Amino acid sequence: MNVWEILIIGIGLAADAFAVSLCKGLSSKQTYLKTGIICGAWFGIFQGLMPLLGWLLGSTVASYIDAYKSYISFILLAFLGGKMIVESVKDLREGKGCESCLGEANTCNVENGKDSSLAPAIMVAMAVATSIDALAVGFDFAVREVNILLAISIIGTVTFICCFIGSAVGAKIGEKFKTPAEIAGGVILIGMGLKFLIEGLI
Repeated sequence: MNVWEILIIGIGLAADAFAVSLCKGLSSKQTYLKTGIICGAWFGIFQGLMPLLGWLLGSTVASYIDAYKSYISFILLAFLGGKMIVESVKDLREGKGCESCLGEANTCNVENGKDSSLAPAIMVAMAVATSIDALAVGFDFAVREVNILLAISIIGTVTFICCFIGSAVGAKIGEKFKTPAEIAGGVILIGMGLKFLIEGLI
């Protein structure tokens, strides 16, 4: 497997992480630069480590992971998307929606100066949900002549770039429409989870 083939695989694997990063950009109260770096780092690291883990494990548990990956992703994304919608609706009812912070996108809905949407526990859950496919790719790498260090470096770097761009675009869009954007982001996450579930059932 050559560099270009690995690059194409990396872009394909980064697609779901890009979409989730766009959602995070929409709901983030931080600057687009900080959001982009955090999303890029979390998703990039997990997207790089999962193929390595799959490569190390080989094909021994491939069928087990492949059978349940869609359900795992659905549960994580549906939960996180639902949580995003509930929190945004709650903020709207309490008068903390977009109307109260136009022009102050980085200050609304922040408690103790922290942005809960970028909390490690949430980011880990999302990173795992979007990198399960990368684990399966690692199993494939185990039976091919692949330079695993080069492969995970390319995949991780491509994912970082895609996620940085996605979250930056989302942050810019969400600056003036904070609460509606959070709701839309939650709906997108749930939709992605349903997509995984449907693929698993078909």
